[in-house]
Parts: sequence; structure tokens; C-alpha cells
Amino acid sequence: MPEAASQATTSSILDIAQPRQLQWNLGTAALYEEAVRNGEGVVAETGPLVCLTTPHTGRSPNDKFLVDEPSTSADVWWGKVNRPIDAARFDVLHDEVVRALDDRVLYVQDCFAGADPAYRLPVRIITERAWHSLFARTMFLEQPPGTPPGSHVPEFTVIDLPSLTADPARHGTNSGTFILLNFARRLVLIGGTSYAGEIKKSIFTVMNYLLPLRDVMPMHCSANIGAAGDTALFFGLSGTGKTTLSSDPERRLIGDDEHGWSDRGIFNFEGGCYAKMIRLSEEAEPQIYGTTRRFGTVLENVVLDPATRAMDLDDDSLTENTRGAYPISFIDNWVPSGQGGHPANIVMLTCDAFGVLPPISRLTPAAAMYHFLSGYTAKVAGTEKGITEPKATFSTCFGAPFMVHHPTVYAKLLGRQIAAHGSRVWLVNTGWSGGAYGVGSRMRIGHTRAMIAAALSGALDDVPYAPDPVFNVEVPTRVPDVPAESLHPRASWSDGSAYDSQAARLAGMFAENFKAFEAEADDDVRRAGPNA
Repeated sequence: MPEAASQATTSSILDIAQPRQLQWNLGTAALYEEAVRNGEGVVAETGPLVCLTTPHTGRSPNDKFLVDEPSTSADVWWGKVNRPIDAARFDVLHDEVVRALDDRVLYVQDCFAGADPAYRLPVRIITERAWHSLFARTMFLEQPPGTPPGSHVPEFTVIDLPSLTADPARHGTNSGTFILLNFARRLVLIGGTSYAGEIKKSIFTVMNYLLPLRDVMPMHCSANIGAAGDTALFFGLSGTGKTTLSSDPERRLIGDDEHGWSDRGIFNFEGGCYAKMIRLSEEAEPQIYGTTRRFGTVLENVVLDPATRAMDLDDDSLTENTRGAYPISFIDNWVPSGQGGHPANIVMLTCDAFGVLPPISRLTPAAAMYHFLSGYTAKVAGTEKGITEPKATFSTCFGAPFMVHHPTVYAKLLGRQIAAHGSRVWLVNTGWSGGAYGVGSRMRIGHTRAMIAAALSGALDDVPYAPDPVFNVEVPTRVPDVPAESLHPRASWSDGSAYDSQAARLAGMFAENFKAFEAEADDDVRRAGPNA
């Protein structure tokens, strides 16, 4: 698109008065050059662009606000997750954002969220940093080749200005950092943070609002397809293994983080993956490790040798939450369409810091709804500002920070789809065994892969199951290539009474947390929880 036309289009939508220059839909190589020229990052020895986001090395959930306005207010689950900000305060800050864009070089990407054309959302990402534009280009879906210039009409726009900070007294924010979503104006404002994940997750939040209004289930999950054409979903928060476990050389990857489930099947929201890089192992995770050797990967907060530019993926001196954004096409066995059929299996991943949940268990439909609403896991070090070690938490729908409607809206959509398509549901603990965090050890990824492979292949369909007396789930008594004693967590503890105490404590936490959903849940769902 010619620059003059680009500027006119942008000005009419965003009221940008006098940007110095607009760099419109630059490709990967050009954005590398811009980022290095601007001093935003350096090129690692093996090809990735490496950038720093300090002091924000994770999301800032306490700085995210939704505009409380009449057309959408009744649909929003207001509370700690969806904090309200009034429209007048938003407008004041928006005016300052617009003024701050004057006389700047701006980078614009026109792209899409949603691989299924029936539910695709056209978006525009405007940022002051070239590497953030590359991140957006990598994570979202590019315009199809041959798209006529000027034909992209964004239904949502993100303005990303890390250099601009808010004034809480004037703008009603929590700090100088702000992530503000205005559904009425179809606009997202981000400032005061260089963490690129805020761009990605703001659009995910938008999709979580829009799709349920069309009877489509938005999900914080990864997805892949087996040789027989069977689709599998992997629910879980950051650090539970969604990306790692779905990047399986024996299965084709649909996507690693965000999907929709419509009456047509599964579809990815994105065109890229955003994986944790800390202590990445070539042996354990060869596909993801390979992306750290590719031109076109963007690495956040990975430490480099200043002389050789060699990466040290084990160095956590900046953060535990080192990240890599790369095109999904960097995974050898990806699915170009970004779509799949209705899932035969659903895996709910939890990182149990207490070390008491079974490594794998089968869930009844009622138990599936219970655990989906509960969303138990641990926040892993670095995924949010201030989290320095795993912390037990309940994140409803395995993605509470991004859910706009009440959790029961998503739960009912999921329950309807499970019932309609007969999906089997599994609860998999990728956390600790042999003791709680600090005493026990993290589950071996090889064992977890073997358990999931057995579940997806049907190898667990005919084995005996034993009920877990505390957590009310069905535990297989044997799994191929997994030691039988590791399937039962109490046996892995040296002190059985200590296990009993921890298990009872976690069961009580489940019960206390579920009180928020008891009024809406059916009797069989309430009874499917742990025996507190």
C-alpha cells in the first residue's frame, strides 16, 4: 500500500494527526533491519532476533481494564479479572495516546485472528517498535497473497506504545502500565510495558468476548491431529506443557495456545507459537529447540554472550519467563489450514505444586466440567510480574485472565460440544511427584508423553482403572512405558501421612473455590469434585 494512502486510512480511523513515517506491513527481513537500526534488539549467532522487555518480563494482569459502557457491560464478568474503567477516563488516555503518536515512525501490521474464514477477525496492530510489529506479524495470520492494497478493514485495532505511561490519578489506572480494551470502539490501548505478549493476549481476550456471542467456544488450549485424523486438545495455563506436549513429531500441530470450537470443528486463532525457552532441551523438545536456530524467531529476555552472540537458554538471570515467538510453519508437521475436526480427546493439564494429583486420570463428563470450571494449576515462575516460584491457583476455564463472560458461559459451550461429539477427557499432572514443590521432583516429560500417547491412541481404553479416594478420578493401573508405581502419587512419597495431609489440604481448596459455581452447576458436576 502506498504510504500516502496508508496514512490517510490510519488517520481516518485513529485520528493520528502527523506521524513522521508509516512503515506498513513490512516483512521479516525489513523488520529485523529496523529493529537493529533502532537499537531494539540484536541478532543471535544462530539467527533469531533477541530483544529485552525488562522490567516487565511477563503479563501485568493488574493493569488490564475493560471499558464499562452500555452496549457490552451486561455481558462482562466484572471482578478481579475484568476490572472496569469508565469511558471518560479511557477517552482522556486515548487522546494522549493519539498525541504521542505525532512525529513518530510507526509500524503497522494488518492481519487476522482465526484460521476459519467464517470466524476470522481482521485486526490492525500499530506500534512504535519494529520488533513488536514483527511479533504481531509472527503471531497473527498474514493477509493472503494477492490481497488488494487498501482492502483490509480492521474490526479491532491495537495501539502499542511501550514508551508512554499513564497517570493513575488522571486516567484511573493501577500504575503507569495500561492495557485497556474498549469493545464499543473496537480499540485496545497498551502502554508502559515492552512485554509483547500483551499484544497477543489482548486479541485473545477480544476473541473470548466475540465468539460466544456466535455460539463458538474460544479456548486457551493447544491442538494437534494424529495419523488417523483424530484431533486432540490440550488445556492449560502457561508453563503446564501445552506447547511442549502438542509439538509431537508423531502428530501434526494445529496450534499451540488459542483455538475456537465451532459446529465446523477446531480452528487456530494464530499463525505463530509463543513458547517458554528457559532450559529448553534439544533432546526433550527437538521441534521447539530447532526454532532457536532459525532466522525469523523472536526471542525475549534470552541471555547472549556479548562477544559471540551465542545463546544461553539455561540463564534465568533476567527472568524464568524467557520466550520465543516463531511462525508455526517452523514446526515440521504443522497443519497449514490451521483447522481440524471435532476432538476425540481432550487433555486438561495441571501443574500441581502440591505433588498429590495422579499423573494421569480419566474424567467422566461431570468431572470434566468440574475441573474445567476449577482450572487448578500453579502459576509458574515468571509468567506474571511478581511470581518467582510456583504458586497454587485456580484459574477457571484454564484461562481466567482472558475470559470476558462469566465462566459458566464457556463451561456450557464446552459441555454441549463434549456431549455432541463424544470426546474423552483426561486430567494430566505435569507438576510434582514424590513431594510438594521444594521436596519432590517435576514429572519426567518422557513419562508424560508416554501417558498422553497411550490415552490418545486408545491404549488405555481397556486397562483396569482404580478410583482415587481423595480426588474422585479414575486412575489407570498400567500405562505402556511408564513405571506402575509412578501412577499413584501416594506411593511416590516417602511419608504417606504427609501425602494424606497435603491431599486433604488441596481437596479443601478445590471445595472452597467451587463454591463460586455451585449455584449454577448441576448436582452431578458438584458431586464430581474431590472428597474434601
